[in-house]
Amino acid sequence: MKQRIKNEGYCLGIESTADDFSVGIVSFNGEILANIISAYVPPEGGIHPREAARHHAEVADAVLKEAFEKAGIKPQDLMVVAFAQGPGLGPCLRTGATVARALASYLRVPLVGVNHCVAHIEIGKLKTGAKDPLTLYVSGGNTIVSAFNSGRYRVFGETLDIALGNCLDVFAREAGLRPKPGEPLGALVEKLAAKAKIFIPLPYTVKGMDLSFSGLLTAAVSLLKSGKYHVEDICYSLQETAFAMVTEVTERALAHTEKREVLLTGGVAANRRLQEMVECIAKEHEARFCAVPSAFAIDNGAMIAWTGTLAFNHGLTTPIEESYVKLRWRLEEVEVPWVGRMTQ
Repeated sequence: MKQRIKNEGYCLGIESTADDFSVGIVSFNGEILANIISAYVPPEGGIHPREAARHHAEVADAVLKEAFEKAGIKPQDLMVVAFAQGPGLGPCLRTGATVARALASYLRVPLVGVNHCVAHIEIGKLKTGAKDPLTLYVSGGNTIVSAFNSGRYRVFGETLDIALGNCLDVFAREAGLRPKPGEPLGALVEKLAAKAKIFIPLPYTVKGMDLSFSGLLTAAVSLLKSGKYHVEDICYSLQETAFAMVTEVTERALAHTEKREVLLTGGVAANRRLQEMVECIAKEHEARFCAVPSAFAIDNGAMIAWTGTLAFNHGLTTPIEESYVKLRWRLEEVEVPWVGRMTQ
């Protein structure tokens, strides 16, 4: 294990909301020392919560060990342990919470429960330098347009049914696409879309400031099964329609909030075409476009660790007896006292 010069403190973060079990170690000044991820890959279909939780329990020890080795510190160097408290899949969340409680109790350090959605925003801000952005957060489990106001991240628009990432993943599985180890299903849709020759009109469902992707997905799958069109053209049409929907809502929220930055974060943020579309509307409103780096777009422990340090530095900790997981913990329910001071 390499040795580091000890600074003002370190936080270890555990992410286990869905298919990834990840451990990140971050210094209090924002240096990411380790960010180790072990992904559960189902033999077929989507995520099986109990099987994913079993995977997390089996790899937890090895991932923790690798994170400490990568960071070059010892467990005794930690000042706080953070964990994803929600939202997410119950069995997966409970596995991560159990590991975090055990580690914090053994080391006798404070525990901090972190909101997964807030963490995606905070890691995006850390890695891009954004201060007070309008955020488009798109992943397999969430599709949210938000901005900070009066002590919390307020939701200006969101999906009414399935998330954008889930829409792309389900279509990819229906199309029989098989990713390489560690490759997102959505990336395969993006690759095929780049080879398309025509656009096929599909349902475009924006209701006020909210979105619905279920009808779009059903229509795309129906076209796929009809055999009338090439899969590349369907991928392209699905992407363009879905991305146009979220971009429209983002632009209207940007016009309303008059923010000077637009942050794209979450697993789908790695998609180049979506980046192009969101960057275009940002430029039209004279706002700086910020896209989280791909390594931190997916679910990761570093984002939990960093958000844990922000909460801890502002006096927010989670007693063991109150560290139960929150499967439906909404973004706007979380107080974020550090943001108001950082944006002034």
